[in-house]
Amino acid sequence: MPFELLHFRGSEEVIKEKNMENDVRATLEYINDVLYGTLHRGELLRQALQEMAWRGEENDNLKILENRRYAYKGFKRGVAIEGNFCAYEFILEGLFRLQVGFDKGSVETGILLLTSKRSEKTPYGSTSQMVKEEMEMLYPTISMPVSVALFDLGSPLAFDLEGGDSNGVPVSTSE
Repeated sequence: MPFELLHFRGSEEVIKEKNMENDVRATLEYINDVLYGTLHRGELLRQALQEMAWRGEENDNLKILENRRYAYKGFKRGVAIEGNFCAYEFILEGLFRLQVGFDKGSVETGILLLTSKRSEKTPYGSTSQMVKEEMEMLYPTISMPVSVALFDLGSPLAFDLEGGDSNGVPVSTSE
C-alpha cells in the first residue's frame, strides 16, 4: 500500500456515514501517484485535490478563520484535508488547524497528510506507532475525530537535460 491510514476517535465511522470511503481512498491513492518522486509538491498537491473535487471555486469552506488567509488543503462534505510532506513535526500544527474547524462546527472530521520519513537515528520506533502514542498524549487538547495518512513519497529525482544519467540523480527533499 502506498500510504498508511490511521483512524482516531471515530473518524472512520464519520467517513462511512458520509459514504466517502471510496472517495477518500481514491484521493489518497491519487495524491501518492502524483507526488511520488517529485520535488515541488505544494502545487502538485493543490492540483491533485482540485482534480478530485476537494478544492475549487464553489468550495469556500477551505477557510479556517473568517477574514484570514488560513485555509485547509481541501474540503468536501464536512471533511477537511490538511498536510505537509516536508516534516513529520507538522503533526502538531496540522491537528491544531483541523481542531479549530471542528470546534467552530465547520469540520466533522479531518484527514492529516504527513510524511512517514524520519531520521534513521530516531529512538521512537515506527512512525505509525509514534502517531498513535502522540494522539493519546494530545487528548483532550485534540479531541476531534481525525485520520492520519502517512506517505512515503520517495526521494525526488532531478534529470540532467543535457543527456546525463538517464535514471536521474537523487536531490535533497528540502523545500
